[in-house]
Amino acid sequence: MTYREAFGAEFLGAEGFLNSPTYGLPPRFLADALDSCLRQWQTGTMEPVTFDEPVTAGRAAYATLAGVPVESVAMAGSASAALGLVAAAIPDGAAVATLAGEFTSTTFPFAAQAGRGVTVTELSQPDLLARAAEFDVVTVSLVQSADGAVLDADALRTSVAGAATLTVVDVTQAAGWKRLDLGWADVTVASVYKWLLAPRGTAWMSLSDRIARMMTPHAANWYAGTQPWQSIYGLPLRLADDARRFDTSPAWFGVLGSGLTLPWLASLDPVAVEAHTVGLATKLRTELGLPASDSAIVSIPVSGPATSATDRLRHAGIRASVRAGAVRVGFHLYNTDDDLDRLLDALAV
Repeated sequence: MTYREAFGAEFLGAEGFLNSPTYGLPPRFLADALDSCLRQWQTGTMEPVTFDEPVTAGRAAYATLAGVPVESVAMAGSASAALGLVAAAIPDGAAVATLAGEFTSTTFPFAAQAGRGVTVTELSQPDLLARAAEFDVVTVSLVQSADGAVLDADALRTSVAGAATLTVVDVTQAAGWKRLDLGWADVTVASVYKWLLAPRGTAWMSLSDRIARMMTPHAANWYAGTQPWQSIYGLPLRLADDARRFDTSPAWFGVLGSGLTLPWLASLDPVAVEAHTVGLATKLRTELGLPASDSAIVSIPVSGPATSATDRLRHAGIRASVRAGAVRVGFHLYNTDDDLDRLLDALAV
């Protein structure tokens, strides 16, 4: 394999890789940094305090990418763990709405509150947008994992305007390729290991003031302290005043990657990135006669078992996945027309 240059970075293994909705490829600068860090760990020369800098950088970059205030951003280990704190804070008997077929990390934390009388109702996107204000909470992905369907975020914002509805928006399948401006949402959350190109083990979550006031930092720990390295031992409880009070302690390699890839992604022209990724997906939809969409993810219906189709693609050098009985591909900034052509040739066989 050779490196492919994209937006000023180099990627190994990008040729034929259309599986970014499952996990993203690390740029060379991240892989080199991880190699160096692993050597330091192996030789006992790694200093945990050095991970504070990438935590700060990753937090600020997520705020930029999501369009939210940096002081509203908390660090978690996964999207579902982050949303578990939100779900635990909603009132007993709360009515929650979501999309039919939604990714379960976005819904299970709320469904698990059934013992408190919390109910979760699945709706189609038109029904959800029309009825959002009827519910106490709406929890949805901005881009669906199964097929790449994009939520009309402006319509959701309009629907809940003036209502008490809490809005929870998972941007795991959007952040990194799609322009975001979600300062109006009560909660945004994203895992970093997909389109944000970092190692698994870190997620970022933004919180509005009203939801943050409702929440309890159930996972309170030393790193959530006002001054983390001075809150390692002993009481009293002394947590940060902003969203950092909900931080988990950092997963070292995840935050190292997040502190490198997110600032790089945030430095790119978001219009150019979205045009590139969605442009390739649009070409594929046109060639296959699929409905138009402004998503970088394409769900390809196939005849026969979808797993057989992915095996055929793998033999052709295409890496994709199967979701909801169809072949799912995603175009990121390291993909090119060559990958599209190779995919079309394999599908034509």
